[in-house]
Amino acid sequence: MTIATRVWTSALFALVVASSIGGAAQVGGKPVTGGNPTPGTAQPDPPNLSDRITLSGCLQPAAKPSATDVRDANTPSDDRFVLSAARRVDRVPPGTGGSALARSVSSSTFRLEGIDSQFSPFVNTEVEISGEVKVPSAPGAVPVLLVEFVQKLAPRC
Repeated sequence: MTIATRVWTSALFALVVASSIGGAAQVGGKPVTGGNPTPGTAQPDPPNLSDRITLSGCLQPAAKPSATDVRDANTPSDDRFVLSAARRVDRVPPGTGGSALARSVSSSTFRLEGIDSQFSPFVNTEVEISGEVKVPSAPGAVPVLLVEFVQKLAPRC
């Protein structure tokens, strides 16, 4: 065997071994299947675009909870912040805000559902908020907006 043949044979052997090792590494592991990423935990429903509206107003903290009411600030809640002096903004994409619920909501105050870090930077400022209107829990109750977007319009309100 010549030196060139030995080099060629060694290179070919190394290539075959490397490709078989790489192929074997890709075969193992846990198979990925579709479905719920956290078994046993219900996933939220997708947003209903026809219930989405945009409002502007003053973002304010809601009434202080009692001292015994200790909750995680990262848990979504609809009783920590409100949008007061709310005005409807007709700047929504086509196909949104067209449901009967979205059209029927006419309130100057909305409870805002989300986590503290989503709202706390905007306390006592004028904001524009987009989100999904939720069905009021009782007739005459303050409507709830599941907030998806917050933008500051003015430093004070």
